Amino acid sequence: MPEHLALVACGAPLAARVHDVAARAVEAGWMVHVVATPSAMNWVDSKRVEQSTGFPVLTEQRQPGQAKRFPPPTQVIVCPATFNTVNKLAAGIADSYAAGLLCEALASQIPITIAPMVNNRLWPHPVWQHNLDILTAAGVRFIDVQTGHIGQPSAVQSGTGGEVIAHFDPAWVLPPTGQPTQKS
Repeated sequence: MPEHLALVACGAPLAARVHDVAARAVEAGWMVHVVATPSAMNWVDSKRVEQSTGFPVLTEQRQPGQAKRFPPPTQVIVCPATFNTVNKLAAGIADSYAAGLLCEALASQIPITIAPMVNNRLWPHPVWQHNLDILTAAGVRFIDVQTGHIGQPSAVQSGTGGEVIAHFDPAWVLPPTGQPTQKS
């Protein structure tokens, strides 16, 4: 039985590549469910996501009485992550479906990989580094969207979203082994 990976896309230009990340994860053996913030939908190609994963993009909480749409994931990837979403996660704010999924994953110690796409004008905000440190201490793995380096990410120069999209490798954000663990 494949393990479930939740792929969260936030409202930044790199969300245009979420279908590529999903397809790469499916190829590696994951069952992928894409959860997008409403503002991410400006970039997400829903049809390509559904073709890659077999599931529609989820943006809203389920309705009362509706069954859960997928079991708790064994991994979570946030690509791209915005300034807003990273700060919400660090503060424990679960005011949307995507934020709630992330807060629950962090509280449940489900491995989380975050690829922030935050511009150089927001990067020096006084709370930003503090929140990166909080999440790193909680076990979150950060990936730089420009280089694929694990650890401390860097700011994206404002106006260079197209370059980031063009050079981004979806394999960068997959879990370290790239594949789900096989349970006996």
